[in-house]
Order: sequence, then structure tokens, then C-alpha cells
Amino acid sequence: MKPARSFASDNNAGVHPAVLQAIAAANQGHVVGYGDDPYTASAVAKFQEHFGPDTEVFFVFNGTAANVLSLRALTESYHAVICTEAAHIYSDECGAPEKFTGCKLIPIAAPDGKLTIDAVESAYHGIGDQHHVQPRVIAITQATEMGTLYKSEEIKALTRFAHDHDMFVHMDGARIANAAASLGQTLKQATGDLGIDVLSFGGTKNGLMAGEAVIFFNKSLAEDFLYIRKQGMQLASKMRFIATQLETLLAGDLWLKNARHANQMAKLLEKEISQIPAIEIVYPVEANGVFARIPQAAIAKIQKCYFFYVWNEEQSVVRWMCSFDTTEEDVSQFAAFVAKSVT
Repeated sequence: MKPARSFASDNNAGVHPAVLQAIAAANQGHVVGYGDDPYTASAVAKFQEHFGPDTEVFFVFNGTAANVLSLRALTESYHAVICTEAAHIYSDECGAPEKFTGCKLIPIAAPDGKLTIDAVESAYHGIGDQHHVQPRVIAITQATEMGTLYKSEEIKALTRFAHDHDMFVHMDGARIANAAASLGQTLKQATGDLGIDVLSFGGTKNGLMAGEAVIFFNKSLAEDFLYIRKQGMQLASKMRFIATQLETLLAGDLWLKNARHANQMAKLLEKEISQIPAIEIVYPVEANGVFARIPQAAIAKIQKCYFFYVWNEEQSVVRWMCSFDTTEEDVSQFAAFVAKSVT
């Protein structure tokens, strides 16, 4: 019998009990649909407590929509978005950003998952030339797809460059909670205070059933977003059930508790795995993911019991993710099985 929990993705985890309770509590009587309800108003107010009273907040179903519609609000079809070659918007969203924005995505090599000023400058050209797309957005991910973290000064440097060059910065924050927890920052300190223009705030990977938020730190950028969201098929008719999940996450610091626990389990997994001579940890473990190079023949053996993704088949690098519900026993049993499988 396979274990109840795997290390494939924090998307594979269940729903936090407090979130399920909140959904059930909201399932009483009738309220106006499409976000004109007290649950949504209360959730927006909670977001503004965390991110600032001058932010504009919109709820959507999933992370792809949050990313794509954020970029749509910032761009015209002749613009370009600069991102890493590992960015979710470039490699894992089935061309949705290009389809719905019309923009060209410019992927930059980033061995540690992070954009640098030098890398961005290499893609910043053709300005004012009608034959070239015009760079408009720098898109970063925090925590990155490799589980690494931008330092505050690195993000500030990118936002300064962007704003000095009439550009915007979008942050894919599918795991922003994990990043903020690891860095000891508030959500605002990790985003708006660093100059981020628009944030895709992730909830699903941190204990929700379904629900993400698009947060504008510059209200003028959100003027048409009501229409963009509707046209993008992301306006929930029964919005209260998304809103109450997101409010529950931000109320009482559940977001921090969940993220901190997932990060701690990743550090424990790193410690256990590092003791296995045949395995090499390839990226710093700074959030809730562990990336390891393991013997090729061991991958299929381990996957017979535990499902997970191969990050780089040529280099035999795999990705193991921890979640809010990962336990120390889960980690211990998994590490022991891995050790047995690689020998």
C-alpha cells in the first residue's frame, strides 16, 4: 500500500481543516453573487491589512489565471515580458500568457532560478524601434521554481531598474508565504515594500481547496481589471467560497504556520537525504522544496511507492516538495525508502 502522502507537490496535499470549516460556515443562506457579498468584502479588508490599505485585491480560481491576467493588465500585445527560462509562465502554462496577452516572453538562463540586473539588461533592447517588441514587464517568482529565494536587495534592484525604464515588475507568488516565512518577513515586506507592482498570491499550495488573489500595489494599474477578470473567465459567481478560504488563510497567521511547517519539513528532508552518499542536493533548500541528483536507476524504484517529478531527466535531478501536512514520520519513512532504493 502506498503512503498517504507523497513528496510530488504541495498541490497534492489536502485542504487544511480550518479552511474546510470556513467553507461550511459560509454555506448558510443566500448572498449576492459575483463578489458583492460580505464574505468577499471581509476577505479584501483582511488582504489590505496585510498588504496595505491602498492595494486593490481580486480573487480568481487558480495560479495560471492570476499570472496571466496580471500580465494582461500590465501590457499591450506589442510588449515583452522578461522572465527566467524556468519560470512557470514560460514553461508550465501551456502558452496561456502568450495567447491571452499577445506578448512575447523572453526567457533568460538563470541557473539558480533568479533574474539579475545583468540578465535583464541583456534582454532590454530595441527600445523605440517599431520592428521590435518593447520590454514592459520583469516577471519574477518568489520562492523560485528551484526553491531558492531572492534577497530583498535583489528584488529592490530589479524593481528600481524596471521603474527607471518605464517597466513593471510582476511577482508570481505561488509560494510567497513560504518565502516570507523563511526570510522572517511580513507579506508586505516581501512584496509591496520592495517595489512589486502586481502580485499573484498563492493559496492553493498553502492549504486551500482553490483560490488565488491578484494584488495591485498601484491602483491605477487595476482600473480595468474587473473586465479583464470577467473576460478571462475568472469571475466566480459564488465568490464567497473562494473569499472565505483566503480570509481564513490570512486570519490568525494560518498562512505563516502552514508555510513555516512546510519549510521545516523540507529542511528535515534535506538533513536526512544529505546523509545518503549516492545523493547530491543541487540547490540551496530555502523554502519547501528539495532538489536532488540521484542515480538514474533509482528513480523508477522510488516512484513505485512515492510519486514525484523528475526536474531534469538528463542530469537525473528530481524535485521533492513538502506541504503543510507533511509530518516528521513522512520524512523519515521517505528518506529510509530512498536510501534503500539507491543502494
